[in-house]
Amino acid sequence: MNPSLHSDISRHLDRDFSFKKHGNHLQQGECPSCKKKELYTFADAPWVLRCGRLNKCGAEFHIKDLYPDLFNNWSDRHKPTPAEPNASADAYMRDGRGFDISTIKGWYTQESFYDSEKKIGSATVRFQLPNGAFWERLIDKPQRFGSQKANFKGGYKGHWWKAPTLDLTDASVKQVWIVEGIFDSISHIQTGRAAVSAMSCNNYPELALKELAEQCQAAGRELPELVWALDDGAAGSKYIRKHVELSREQGWVARAAQIKNRNRKKLDWNDLYQLGKLDDKAIEEALYNGALLIAKSATDKALLIYNKTGEQSFFYGFINRMFWFQLDIDKYHKSYSAIEKESESANTALSPDEIKGKALLEAKSVYEIANCYPQALYYQANLLTDESWYYLRVDFPHDGSSIKNTFTGAQLSSSTEFKKRLLSIAPGAVFSGNASQLDRIIKDQLYNMKTVQTIDYIGYSKEHATYVFNDIAVQNGQVHPLNEEDFFDIGRLSIKSLSQSVTLNINTDAKEFNADWINLLWKCYQAKGIVTLAFWMGSLFAEQIRQHHKSYPFLEVVGDPGAGKSTLIEFLWKLLGRNDYEGFDPSKATLAARARNFSQVAGMPVVLIESDRGGEDKAHAKTFDWDELKTAYNGRSVRSRGVKNGGNETYEPPFRGAIVISQNATVSASDAMMQRICHIHCDVKSHTPAGKLAGEQLERTPVEELSGFLIKAITAETAIMAAFKEKSTSYEKTLQNIDGIKNLRIIKNHAQILALVDALSLVININDQMLEAARDEVVEMAVARQQSINADHPDVQAFWEAYEYLNGDDLEPRLNHSCDPALIAINLNHFVQVASEKKQQIPLLSDLKKLLKTSRKRKFVEAKAVSSAINREHNKHRGFDNPARPETVKCWIFEA
Repeated sequence: MNPSLHSDISRHLDRDFSFKKHGNHLQQGECPSCKKKELYTFADAPWVLRCGRLNKCGAEFHIKDLYPDLFNNWSDRHKPTPAEPNASADAYMRDGRGFDISTIKGWYTQESFYDSEKKIGSATVRFQLPNGAFWERLIDKPQRFGSQKANFKGGYKGHWWKAPTLDLTDASVKQVWIVEGIFDSISHIQTGRAAVSAMSCNNYPELALKELAEQCQAAGRELPELVWALDDGAAGSKYIRKHVELSREQGWVARAAQIKNRNRKKLDWNDLYQLGKLDDKAIEEALYNGALLIAKSATDKALLIYNKTGEQSFFYGFINRMFWFQLDIDKYHKSYSAIEKESESANTALSPDEIKGKALLEAKSVYEIANCYPQALYYQANLLTDESWYYLRVDFPHDGSSIKNTFTGAQLSSSTEFKKRLLSIAPGAVFSGNASQLDRIIKDQLYNMKTVQTIDYIGYSKEHATYVFNDIAVQNGQVHPLNEEDFFDIGRLSIKSLSQSVTLNINTDAKEFNADWINLLWKCYQAKGIVTLAFWMGSLFAEQIRQHHKSYPFLEVVGDPGAGKSTLIEFLWKLLGRNDYEGFDPSKATLAARARNFSQVAGMPVVLIESDRGGEDKAHAKTFDWDELKTAYNGRSVRSRGVKNGGNETYEPPFRGAIVISQNATVSASDAMMQRICHIHCDVKSHTPAGKLAGEQLERTPVEELSGFLIKAITAETAIMAAFKEKSTSYEKTLQNIDGIKNLRIIKNHAQILALVDALSLVININDQMLEAARDEVVEMAVARQQSINADHPDVQAFWEAYEYLNGDDLEPRLNHSCDPALIAINLNHFVQVASEKKQQIPLLSDLKKLLKTSRKRKFVEAKAVSSAINREHNKHRGFDNPARPETVKCWIFEA
């Protein structure tokens, strides 16, 4: 192993597994599969990590799968020189593919590939193909090129790639293995078998086969046997059957071979070679799997399985139907004896195997137990709620797509419940087996089953340092697609989201991302649009920012009706792949619905809209209070609920996103809440015809052209967070030196947004004018927020001005019912009555009830019934025709 690579791998192993060195072995590492300290590997060549619990686990992990980042930039680690022009390619073939390169020198060259659209390049390992064509593998961070990992030039239809030193006409070549990839064919060659690469599963190398037949005829030798050994999977299986049949029709002796992995992680021949398992045992198993694949009938397949395993009853699949094989052992013995006697008397001289085959045909019973084929894929659980499921795929013999869905343990343990669940998720799928047959199926399929970790939200998982969306996941800047079994397989991590509430349509094709919209955003919203965009981008890193700063601010986008708030928010959502969505109205939602809205995303905004209404009766919900959100500022839970498991556990999901408030009226809440909010006010005064056109263009821009923003931002996580940490600290010092800004929380919040404004340039091209205007806007926002928390709400100010005018003096108060000179007690209905008599304009009573609790001039104490000094004085001096007033009045009490 290369010393530099060995050093990096050893460092990672020490960090992640805490191995203990014993001689030439690293031992007592924690197995990622069974979590027991039984993992071991070789100290000097840690290519494969193995679990020592062979009977209970036996998991194996190739180092390349655990740390793919160490194997994706060969040119940096192995730079070519004039003496070694193929240094990078040699290293890739040796360390990345496990080959003995001394035996394959001259089979390949090191070349380069450049993508002119993405403006990125990579060294390649190039192999020449017939007709002047070539195939080359990209070896320097191929994930940068999206789904493209290799490059073809020229056609290869009807041809195959053959090693330059391989002579298929040699009499010693009895078999020719036809595999998909070039690296697969080299793997077979290095273990002693003649192999060629068809380059793709759908390429039937007819021209190459014709040429080989002519060469063998000219050499006077028999045709070698063909072994079609394409990759596992629906496409590979389909073309193996097709190619075997076609080659047999053309006069070839043909067989099939296929790798089947117990834990259902796909392995190709090169994977098996690197694990040190491409041996005679693996070849025998692959040929058996191939024979099962091309069996002509359900009975033929059953007999193959019986002859291999000797089991007298078992289930199996044939053309996506499930069958049951049952051997009547008494009938078998009788048939065997009868056939043997008949053979002896007739002098047909049948061999024991032939007698056995005939007896089996008479004694066997094969029948269908399901008109589909259900296959358990993996186990998934939500540990916090104590819920678990098994994820199954149901395949059909017709052209219908496979169905994948969950089954509970109860549904798998009862044949009746299994039948019901199968029918409910897969149209027309009927299981007709009995309970004992289902038990056997479940026992076999669930043994040593893979476990997939789950999250119950969409977005960033702090525990896994991974962004998990509907169809893609991003870890360490690399994009990973959802695999065929509906989870993300990322090195040692297997993960998926259980959430179905949020659907994001994220376009990963960088060519379709169009960033010209930044100019439209500027025309329409000027600096306020840039600041909102910066906060929106920052929400993608809210969890990381809270880890560093312990908080992430709230953003309030309010203003006049028609000012463009909804257009702005809906456009920003499209940058994250969410179409036709603005937010949810907390005043319409139940307490449980609000809590779920806050919990269903992470590293994304939660937008609250139209929550400034008040006064309606809400029989179904508690009135929304802004102070409910205070804990979300630090990423703590906004609601706790009990877990239905018979214990005393509670479920308190942390808040993982960012709060955005979009409404017409400014939020009025406690000081603590107001300090958490960064305020942006939109108005119609700045509207222009050009801005209107820009807004309409933003509305029309499809999500496919915008959602690439999400990919660009989160793949630049490292750079953005480094810039944020540096800039936020310096901006805090800048804001502290500005007159009028004193509150440390306000300084911290706005310094974070200033840092995010600067970080925007790491994602999109944004000019200095926009950045400078956005910075000035944030500073003005900080000054305004400081002023707003120093002063009362305008309606509260109007209330106290009216009170001071109407109350008179302390010797003869008209509104203050308090007997305590240190307190003011006001009955609001009395206040409204007196104000009306004096023709005073006052705010609505419903608004006052929400706002007076925030009073700063005179601090609110409580609302309760008090002994009224005004009414007591009135009752002392009332006349005969003047009725007595109640001495106890319900009042709002304030400090005097």
